[in-house]
Amino acid sequence: MSRSLVNRLAKSVSGHVTAARGRDPATGGVSTVEILATWPGVHAVLVYRLARRLHLAGVPLLPLVISYLGRSLTGIEIHPGAKIGAGFFIDHGSGVVVGETAEIGDNVTIYQGVTLGGTGFQAGKRHPTVEDNVTIGSGAKLLGPITVGHGAKIGANSVVVEDVPPRSTVVGNPGHPVKVEGRRVEGPDADWIHLPDPLQDAVKSLSGRIKELEKQVADLSGTADPGNEETDPKPRKGRSSAGG
Repeated sequence: MSRSLVNRLAKSVSGHVTAARGRDPATGGVSTVEILATWPGVHAVLVYRLARRLHLAGVPLLPLVISYLGRSLTGIEIHPGAKIGAGFFIDHGSGVVVGETAEIGDNVTIYQGVTLGGTGFQAGKRHPTVEDNVTIGSGAKLLGPITVGHGAKIGANSVVVEDVPPRSTVVGNPGHPVKVEGRRVEGPDADWIHLPDPLQDAVKSLSGRIKELEKQVADLSGTADPGNEETDPKPRKGRSSAGG
């Protein structure tokens, strides 16, 4: 093995460990050896790098065998045909799928359960393109040959089937861009639990308006306000649905 190849390998391994340290608080106080030994997201990317190199060299079968073994070990499936830039980090990682024609830029972070998948049975480019500095939350599904712009954030469990503008934050099913207090959600540490959902806000607003109109109609007609009716005044008996 040539010295240049060893240097490139060492640089690649060091880069992935650095990415893990920069984006996973659990690495605090953990040695590099521990990260390399126990972080499945790092394992998966290193296995991908090996499979990808063999794939580009035209080696038959072996890249897919290595990819399969990596999936069995980590629960993360990355096709060797995918194109992935530097600083890629998968946090936790179980259930992550990256399809054959997916393209991922530099310094991208994805969490467990994320799918970069295709739609239908069309040939050619059929998986997403994710540009630099994108963060994709747990369980998000990005489907088809869409483009996720630079610096975008995809909320947990979002289903994204259309292009995402740069530096925007997308939530919901289907995914749609949102803002907080009139501004795009910025920074790598967005509050993934409390991201706004304008569709849900609109439903709540309409529900409140309907109740207000019902009260006005009840006042004009002299009937009881349906919003104040007690539909089930007696407490129910039996086991709680929560298991109590």
